[in-house]
Parts: sequence; C-alpha cells; structure tokens
Amino acid sequence: MLAQTVPEGVKTFAIREVELYLRDMLRQVDASLLEEWERMRDPNYRPLGAPGEQMRPSRPEGPPDVTRDPKAFTAAIRTRAFAFLRAWSIGEDQEAVDLLDAPGDAESQPWTAERLRAVRDAHRAEHGDLRLDPEARNLRHTVTQPSPEGLAWRVQQMLVDRESLNDWVMELEVDLPASREAGAPVLRLLRLGSLVE
Repeated sequence: MLAQTVPEGVKTFAIREVELYLRDMLRQVDASLLEEWERMRDPNYRPLGAPGEQMRPSRPEGPPDVTRDPKAFTAAIRTRAFAFLRAWSIGEDQEAVDLLDAPGDAESQPWTAERLRAVRDAHRAEHGDLRLDPEARNLRHTVTQPSPEGLAWRVQQMLVDRESLNDWVMELEVDLPASREAGAPVLRLLRLGSLVE
C-alpha cells in the first residue's frame, strides 16, 4: 500500500524500510497475495505456457541490480538482519539459521541452532531480552562499510538492550556480486557477541 500511496520522491529512508519489511513479511505469510498485487499493478503481466502456470512479467529475465540504490539496499539488508534477530530473540533458532545465506562465521565455524541458543543465553544473562522496538531499529545503530575492492559490505548492527548499554553487536558480510545475482542481499553472519571479547 505504501508503494501506491506515498510518491517515490517524498519517501524517507524509514518509509522505504517499512515498505520492504511489510513486503517481506507478506511474502513469508502468503507469497500469492504479493504476486496478485504485482499483477494488478503491472498490466504487462501475461501467462506463460499452459493455463495454471505461474504468471511472470513481460520484462527482461533476471533480477534488477539491487545494489544500485545504496539506501534501498541498506534498507533490504536491515530488513533481513532484523528478521534474523527477531527469530533468534524468540528462540526460533533453526529459522534464524535458515535466514543466513552462508553457513559459517568469520573463522568458518558453522552457525547451528545450538550455537545460536548458547549465544542468546549469554546475551540474556547479561542484558535480559533483546529490544526490537523503533529505537532498536533506529538507523544510528547500523554501520555499513564497503570493502576496499568493492565486492562486499561489512555491516555492524548494534544490539539494543533494556539498559541501553548496547555492548553487543551482530557483524554481517554482504556479498555484492551474489546479491546482484540473487536480486536480494546475500548475508553471512561473521559474529554475534559482545563488543569486548
């Protein structure tokens, strides 16, 4: 709905982030609703092959370059990061693992449900529950840094706690060529833990 009611030129970063979040949430609940909405918006949709086959746009094949717009790409990364944090914080550890595109951390140690559970228990022992409210989602808690060769982004997402100590961090690596190919951010969780280790 935001895509239709708020003109592109006046959308703030926060509006774009909400739009992406809602689109991803809807896709997880029922992708057919999103596909039907896209068919209603694009009169060039046409069926391919026999009746009953999935409808596809008449645009050229292949996903658009999602890395072209840094603000929109950052919003998409944050949407995926917070989907992971939400699953992790409520104990949906396997779902959190499934949200990662690469299985290992910076030292190639695999992320497993058991490992994420242990990290969550350590965080809760220090800080209680993780905050995921608007303050926790504030852009000031996210730092992105392109790699020197331009093939990846390093993203640090501060974990906001009840006492506002914010001394835990989630570090991600975003593979830009793989993201262009996938049409969505491709994330690798490098580290999830205390800033001081």
